[in-house]
Amino acid sequence: MGEFSGKKAVVSGATRGIGRAISEALLAGGATVIGVYGGNREAARSFQESCSEYGERLVLEQLDVSDLAAVSAFFARVEERYDTIDILINNAGIRRDAVLALMKEEEWRQVIDVNLTGGYGMCRHGVGLMLKQRYGRIIFITSPMGRMGFSGQSNYAASKAGQVGLMKSLAQEVAKRNITVNCVSPGFISTDFIDDLSEAQVKSYRKMVPQRRFGTPQEVADAVLFLAGDRAAYINGAVLEVTGGL
Repeated sequence: MGEFSGKKAVVSGATRGIGRAISEALLAGGATVIGVYGGNREAARSFQESCSEYGERLVLEQLDVSDLAAVSAFFARVEERYDTIDILINNAGIRRDAVLALMKEEEWRQVIDVNLTGGYGMCRHGVGLMLKQRYGRIIFITSPMGRMGFSGQSNYAASKAGQVGLMKSLAQEVAKRNITVNCVSPGFISTDFIDDLSEAQVKSYRKMVPQRRFGTPQEVADAVLFLAGDRAAYINGAVLEVTGGL
């Protein structure tokens, strides 16, 4: 039996990149994973097939986390089937890069709505289920860009800084209920999230990292699972960076 045997985890952005690695690690640890994904049905199908050994412990649903009514309906279904949840991983995120002077209003709103408002909605309902059992682990996947800033990513940086502020406030609100709230902040990680970078950009960004390499999704998942486990019971309101020293 694994460390997470009997635990129920909701993971957003669960079928690709970092979210997929987190979901796989939780499943391997014995958890039931209720994973949601945005729009890539082929990636979801591929992930479901690759995890067939876990049977009913993996449930996938398509969900736009920025649609708060849809999020509310999703958690109603989760509560009906599972009653409570133990772990919530807010991993869903998008980029719409542009310098601020040329950034369209929709590019600003889309990133804030998914990355930040989506986290609000998932937490609001996730906390409600955790309060029923006075236990829970909530983890945001944020970014060092929230503290560093990055040219062409004012919307993304603002959303990630907002996640940290949301996390720290929520951590104080629910601490007495044995619920912890933390962030994992990955730097440059080798996923399709950065596939649009040119070769020159990849070389330049790699030089920024003291370890001179990009991280792997599994390295991020390892940090997430630590915070999601019982050994991290006294870690609350923290940001754990997985950046190679960035």
